[in-house]
Amino acid sequence: MTLWQRMSQMRKPQKLSDSNQPLSPDEVLNQHQNEMFDGDVKGAVEFFQALVGINDDFVVRKIRVFGEHDAVVLYFSNLVTREDINENILYPIMRSSGNGLGKRLKADDLKAVLVQETIPYGEIHLEHRLFKLVESLFRGDTLLLVQGVDEVLQISTRNVAQRGIEQPSTEQAIRGGRDGFTELMSTNITLLRYRLETPNFRIKMHTIGRLTKTKVAVCFIDGIVSPALVQEVEDRLNAIDIDGVIDAGTLEQFIEDNHWSPFPQVQNSERPDKCVVNLMEGRVVILTDGTPFALIVPAVFTQFYQTLDDYSERPLMGSLIRLVRIVALVFSLVFPSIYVSVISFNPELIPTKFAVAVAGGRAGVPFPAVVEVLLMEISMEVLREATLRLPQQVGGALSIVGVLVIGQAAVSAGFASPITVVVVALSTIGSFATPAYNAAVALRILRFLLTGLAGIFGLYGVMIGLILISHHMLSLRSFGVPYLSPIAPADWEGMKDAWVRMPIWWMPKRPRMLHPRNGDRLGRETMDDFLSQPSQTLDPVNPRKLR
Repeated sequence: MTLWQRMSQMRKPQKLSDSNQPLSPDEVLNQHQNEMFDGDVKGAVEFFQALVGINDDFVVRKIRVFGEHDAVVLYFSNLVTREDINENILYPIMRSSGNGLGKRLKADDLKAVLVQETIPYGEIHLEHRLFKLVESLFRGDTLLLVQGVDEVLQISTRNVAQRGIEQPSTEQAIRGGRDGFTELMSTNITLLRYRLETPNFRIKMHTIGRLTKTKVAVCFIDGIVSPALVQEVEDRLNAIDIDGVIDAGTLEQFIEDNHWSPFPQVQNSERPDKCVVNLMEGRVVILTDGTPFALIVPAVFTQFYQTLDDYSERPLMGSLIRLVRIVALVFSLVFPSIYVSVISFNPELIPTKFAVAVAGGRAGVPFPAVVEVLLMEISMEVLREATLRLPQQVGGALSIVGVLVIGQAAVSAGFASPITVVVVALSTIGSFATPAYNAAVALRILRFLLTGLAGIFGLYGVMIGLILISHHMLSLRSFGVPYLSPIAPADWEGMKDAWVRMPIWWMPKRPRMLHPRNGDRLGRETMDDFLSQPSQTLDPVNPRKLR
């Protein structure tokens, strides 16, 4: 039975054995999973037209190869460039119709002539499996089917509109690169290869999503990364069976260890230089086609308050900025709860003059301190969310005006005291100092929990909450790596880059928690040169003379 005959049967109204609904295109394709193209162009065109259905951008262009052989070109016009199809595929094939080449060639020899001499494309594959041809067609490839030739020319012509490379909006840097990932995976891989000119850089492609067929790239540096980590990442990705993957956040929810923890266990970034630094440490970077965010695994808590600016500046400046960031992080987490506990249960801890001022400010407030703080916190969260969803031109003005107007109106109306407004404002500003957005959201969630415990148990409640948070963080793992590494379990080499940032030449080893195959990242001679006394070349007393 020829393909055209099978196609005629497929076009008849087929029914499922246990249902009255006709077969969907996916079900029809599954039935023809083992079908091969047998050189029947008419049957193949019928197959693709029935499978694609009503799609105005599906083009079927009938031509004659070298004026002798019937053929057809199939593509989606919105996934390719029409000028590219005309100039690089149709024109080279049709311009040779008058040279008599088609009469001298047999059908079996056409493949070699078309691939090696006629079509000027770098990526041309020969394929005869129908389901593979369908996948490539919907991916943006162009198919060339020639009558009598049992293989189809699969030409990589995908050309999707994309935005230019811009500075990342979510990760601002004072020093460093100004380029960020885009939605197209090929561009993102180019940005990584631009910085990693090494043959050890590896990329393994996966396809996830029954409908979207999303391309996912697992990137790592061979010789540094642990092979067990790469295998674990691929196993978790291969286990995902879902209709579609639109964003990297979907993959993040599937591959993280603890799905109910507020703390992120997978780091995301849209900066290629940040991804390269993590690759060189022995981590794995996951790129998803269609999203500008890359996933970095494994992730520990210290990564979420570190930035590339810490390493671009000198050690003293980088350490100071990092300490300020850590203080702001702790400040945003515990300051409202400590305020509530002191005001409600332990006012004797407040200095007398300050206590009088606080009492005077709270004289007309009808709510307890815990209710007052929670109302203000909820108002700030609503204002923050509204600012994010508004257009950029309006959002900045609303955030400033909203804080001033709402804060002043709340104080004037007696709903909140001035000191409460200051406390909530300072804790909100402290959360802005956390570089990672998802880590800042986790701290905001826990801030409500600590405030509630402080309103019930006072300082004891704050300590209970902090102990529970610490216990939870100690129990977390990211691909087997303890979440609080290198602090717990303690690692002296890792601590050089945890609370402060030591000089680069004091950190010659890669993080041991990642079990890298090659633990050295700094040469011994470089270490000796930087640890030795520098030569005073232009010393005004004893200048060094050149021979």
